[in-house]
Amino acid sequence: MGSRHRLGALVIAFTLLAAAPLWAAGGGEGHNVPAILLTLSGILVGAKLLGELAERVGQPAVLGELLAGVLLGSSALGLIPSAGPVADVINILAELGVLVLLFEIGLETDLREMRRVGGSAAAVATVGVVLPFLAGYLYWSNVPHGMGDPDSLSTAAVFIGAALTATSVGITARVLSDLSGLGSTEGRIIIGAAVIDDVLGLVILTVVSGIAAGGQISPVGTAKVLAVAVGFLIVAIAVGGWVAPRVFRSVARMKVQFAVPIIALALCFAMAALAELAGSALIMGAFAAGIILARTEQYRAIEERVRPVGALLTPIFFVSVGSALDVHLLNPTRPGGGSLLLVALGLTLLAILGKVAAGFAAPWAKFRRLAVGVGMVPRGEVGLIFADVGRRSGLLTDNAFSVVLLMVMGTTFVAPPLLKLLFKQQEPTAMAAHTA
Repeated sequence: MGSRHRLGALVIAFTLLAAAPLWAAGGGEGHNVPAILLTLSGILVGAKLLGELAERVGQPAVLGELLAGVLLGSSALGLIPSAGPVADVINILAELGVLVLLFEIGLETDLREMRRVGGSAAAVATVGVVLPFLAGYLYWSNVPHGMGDPDSLSTAAVFIGAALTATSVGITARVLSDLSGLGSTEGRIIIGAAVIDDVLGLVILTVVSGIAAGGQISPVGTAKVLAVAVGFLIVAIAVGGWVAPRVFRSVARMKVQFAVPIIALALCFAMAALAELAGSALIMGAFAAGIILARTEQYRAIEERVRPVGALLTPIFFVSVGSALDVHLLNPTRPGGGSLLLVALGLTLLAILGKVAAGFAAPWAKFRRLAVGVGMVPRGEVGLIFADVGRRSGLLTDNAFSVVLLMVMGTTFVAPPLLKLLFKQQEPTAMAAHTA
């Protein structure tokens, strides 16, 4: 009974918090700060409430956080606006959540173990980019859908194919972390392949952005982007791996409280900024910072004290991803809604199958191929970036953008419960093998 009362109290608090920003908004511009604070309160309570419900039915908490985003989004309760100063603040905090999450993943990454699965991860990543891209391009070019100008159909198909190449390392990593699977062979292959995917995705995004701008993309320019992305990781890890242990020995002797974790987070944010300025991606810098600090004597203290920061910020990211879905698109009775859903369903199936097939790309290695393939399925925020470039350039119509958004959300929602099922099924086998 006590448990039900506590759950009921959370539901009431969640409902009140969902309505509170609407009251604050009535006062005009002077109420922006209260609206931001109340929105954050609602996001955090909603994430924990629905995360708890997800775990009670045997699913990872991240699935509940994504559902909380759908419920709190501008198309449902309206707690999280899609634009404006409140949305800008939430987006920044969500970006910080991704960076801290990738930083934590870097801290848990053993480069020696990553090297052991490097060939497998590269094969999975390559197939996981090429196959979905071709499937998306051919699907959009040949399936009747009436969503765009026939003259720009081929270019729009390039954007659709590019969106299918993405892999959201943040979402899969969070699920693997919840399942204690980051240290497994499958976990290392998934994270390694997802990082390679992000490097290749950066190249693809640069190419399609140039197409959208009407520019010409040369092989030399494409190779330059790839070299910058890979070169940044190599140089940052090599230089940082030599400097960081020496610097953090001095930091550890500082008398001010929490100097080590705060300087570690400062390094994370600085590395993310440098990666962006160098032409790579923010998450690459944060991931590299984690790998660098994993070599220091203080890495366990850093990991332990940064975890509460991640526990605060990462749910904001997952809720914000869920809030991007317009629930009205799921209504088949709206004009054109039925055909839109069918096209989105077809694209989603191709997106899932393309990544699952990538799990079978390294026949020489021993690992659970289906688990790796499913781990590469969610597109998350990375897929949204591709779609947004096409929408803002005018090459994707609103309906075409909606189809891609539904594909992103579909792949993002389907992966967590499937990973949970696959890893749960493996537990008895793994225990028996360990006993033997």
